Amino acid sequence: MKYTLEYPSELPTAPEDFLQPDVIRAVATQAEAAGFSAIALSEHPAPSVKWRNNGGHNTLDPIAALSFMAAATSQIRLMTNLYVLPFRNPYLSAKALGSLDLISGGRLIAGVGAGYLRSEFSAVGVDIDRRAELLDEALAALHSIWTDPETPFSGKDFGAVGPVALQRTAQRPHPPIWIGGNGAAAIRRVVEHGNGWMPIIAAAGMASTMRTTAIENAEQFAIAVQRLRDRLADAGRDPSSVDIQVVCPHTDLENEASLRHSRKVLAELAGHGATWAVVHVDGSSPDAALDYIKAFGEVMIDHAIAGPDDFLSEQKGEAGASLDRPPSR
Repeated sequence: MKYTLEYPSELPTAPEDFLQPDVIRAVATQAEAAGFSAIALSEHPAPSVKWRNNGGHNTLDPIAALSFMAAATSQIRLMTNLYVLPFRNPYLSAKALGSLDLISGGRLIAGVGAGYLRSEFSAVGVDIDRRAELLDEALAALHSIWTDPETPFSGKDFGAVGPVALQRTAQRPHPPIWIGGNGAAAIRRVVEHGNGWMPIIAAAGMASTMRTTAIENAEQFAIAVQRLRDRLADAGRDPSSVDIQVVCPHTDLENEASLRHSRKVLAELAGHGATWAVVHVDGSSPDAALDYIKAFGEVMIDHAIAGPDDFLSEQKGEAGASLDRPPSR
């Protein structure tokens, strides 16, 4: 299991200190030192006050913030979780994400999705009812632009009129594309375009808010993973080549019962195919976040590296719990 740090500003109660450059630098470097494999930010260019006051959070432009983090680090991967492709022309997405991959030395994981906030779609001038269509178009465009940048690509509302002068990404044939969403359409997109899948395991109400199919527990997650694997195999793709990211349950690092619970949940999900887990740290202050990141590396990441078989043995006979923290994306 690899671990992604969700940048603490994504927590609803996190103070604005996390938007300061010195704090961003400190958190990113601490995450790298603690053994996290990636650091992630979501995208909300125009969130409503209603959303912010009902569980939303402070936001940064993920390309700008992750580029800043890239300059402060050398190994940790930079993840968009999620970058909303329907918000913009695919050429703009390809340029922004591709530039981040280049300047980071090939460390981008392009987590992408359809978006879900109706008011935000309205603010950026996109019809939310076209989100699925636009996501499919953008995924095809990204692949084409990144692998064959000179060849013009045309969509329903745009079209390059001749050869395009774009730099290739650092990663070849392109940065890994991880796709969010729980339903059949998300699985189809992973099979057709993705290198990773980012489902949400949450109660049905939360899934409805996110405009996706509910996956409420480990058993339903296992069924969905098997469906994905079957379709990858049918398409001639190696199912083990696709990463699957879940959310790490809230963990009190000073409480042995909480640690055991998190290890059991993660072990069960890993047994069903999860390869990455997103971690939400203590976001009450920058100092608290830095302490949590360091401690998580010592008691969870190092533990996993030292004894992965212990994780699997601990979960025998235990049912997995639902991971019910509201997702930021």
